[in-house]
Amino acid sequence: MSVELNHTIVAARERRESAEFLAHILGLEVGAQWGPFLPVVLSNGVTLDFADGGTGEITSQHYAFLISEQEFDAAFARIRAAGITYWADPRGQLKNEINHHWGGRGLYFRDPAGHGMEIITRPYGSQPPTVS
Repeated sequence: MSVELNHTIVAARERRESAEFLAHILGLEVGAQWGPFLPVVLSNGVTLDFADGGTGEITSQHYAFLISEQEFDAAFARIRAAGITYWADPRGQLKNEINHHWGGRGLYFRDPAGHGMEIITRPYGSQPPTVS
């Protein structure tokens, strides 16, 4: 059997808010609650199980999503329509810009729990990066 990522738990201040936020941006559905989890299933079968993290501090994680050019257009339109701040870089220095690394497009944004979300149209290393 080959090794594949099946699911991961995403801590949230409010699982429904975070799951619906990401599902909306990516054009996906939130699945039925299963125990303490609200799942968002990606097209490659990986499930993000959103769970309430309690009242304490949530450690920010990074989640990167490889999407098509058309999906990027749609997600980018939803990000802009919602007034969500986005950056071309992971350090947040190039505000309201996108990058064109590896001949594609990409951007970073934060979810309601503070996780760093990234959408890209080309996998890292597919060709030499360019600066936007």
